[in-house]
Amino acid sequence: MTDTAVSYRPDTASDPVRRKTSLLEVDALTRKRNAAETRFKIYGIVAILIGLFFLAALLYAILSNGLTAFNQTFVSVPVTLDRAAVEDAEASLVKTSKYNAMIDKALAARLAEAGIATQMKPTDLRKMLSSGAASQVREFVLENPGRVGETVTFDLLASSRVDGYLKGRVTRAALVNDKNLDAGHLDLIDAMGDAGIAVKRFNLAFITGADASDSRPEQAGIGVSMIGSFYMMLVVLLLSLPIGVAASIYLEEFAPQNRFTDMIEVNISNLAAVPSIVFGILGLAAFIQFAHLPQSAPIVGGLVLTLMTLPTIIISTRASLKAVPPSIRDAALGVGASKMQSVFHHVLPLAMPGILTGTIIGLAQALGETAPLLLIGMVGFIASNYPGGLASGFLDPNSAMPAQIYEWAKRADPAFYERAWGGIIVLLLFLMTMNIVAIILRRRFERRW
Repeated sequence: MTDTAVSYRPDTASDPVRRKTSLLEVDALTRKRNAAETRFKIYGIVAILIGLFFLAALLYAILSNGLTAFNQTFVSVPVTLDRAAVEDAEASLVKTSKYNAMIDKALAARLAEAGIATQMKPTDLRKMLSSGAASQVREFVLENPGRVGETVTFDLLASSRVDGYLKGRVTRAALVNDKNLDAGHLDLIDAMGDAGIAVKRFNLAFITGADASDSRPEQAGIGVSMIGSFYMMLVVLLLSLPIGVAASIYLEEFAPQNRFTDMIEVNISNLAAVPSIVFGILGLAAFIQFAHLPQSAPIVGGLVLTLMTLPTIIISTRASLKAVPPSIRDAALGVGASKMQSVFHHVLPLAMPGILTGTIIGLAQALGETAPLLLIGMVGFIASNYPGGLASGFLDPNSAMPAQIYEWAKRADPAFYERAWGGIIVLLLFLMTMNIVAIILRRRFERRW
């Protein structure tokens, strides 16, 4: 057998041409691949920048529209709680009008003391204050009967239009057809601001207060709906975590692989993709119409959100259990542990970071859901009072933060729209806190092998 030398003629187009190449040189094909990789990196960076731009735009819109909800305009008015006037007001059937008369007199005297001249009637001056000012004074009198006969300085809420004017939300041109305020009121407000009578400051009542009617948007707060969300999340946590983890352990570690378990797994995956409003319809039919649980109660909302959260927890828990190496199970069984002991003493602790992370993410998702709450009546209810105890917190009608935000957003007064943005900020803070807790727990319990 002989070796035959092949002759290559570069002058012939049909014959192959062998060229000497070096590893130190970049050939055309490598340059093409490198160029494609560079373009892909550029596309990825551009996509990230676009996402960050829209995220920054969203945060700017939320903060610019919602931060003003945490500030409110207050009017400082020294009111003389004359004993005869207070007794007359409490004996009257129209108590509010009697206290309003006391406030009107005190406000007119305060303007005169500050050197602010006005030809308005006291009843017209009252239009600059919230319609709940009389209730605020009366509540103080009932809580502090010993202060009757003294002159007490009240920080009364200004009306929503006055507050909007000082925040730049309401202009003079917008008040041309307004039935309550006119240019004279705005001139007075400017003078009262210069005199320190009307001031803007942090409004803690927005965080701790309750919802208010359409005529008193300046008094609306999100505190009671926060309590409603707390009770709902408590129900979701107490039900979804043990049920979801137990179902995941059985399906992943103990259940035989057959058609029945395959059908369960497919249904769990499908339930995770079902629109949330479907769970609301299910809750309306099962818990309210069939079980006759109270409508708009946090326990019903918690049960509905539990059904919605269970698939997410089961899927994330099964993934965490599956991520534990099989050698852990084999080693436990090899030293004499039973199947249950190997799962609960070895596999479950190693899977705990993923389980906790999936649970908290599921709770955070449930916290921001509004559609299921629409169907069980938590949107149309005005949460005006705190629950009286633990049982009433679960069973009495209440609202939730996303439902309260939805309710404010659909009302006509721009002050409610401002509070809807402020409620979004509070809700985002809760969601961020829950996700931060999930990250901390994952790192705290994480074990490497």
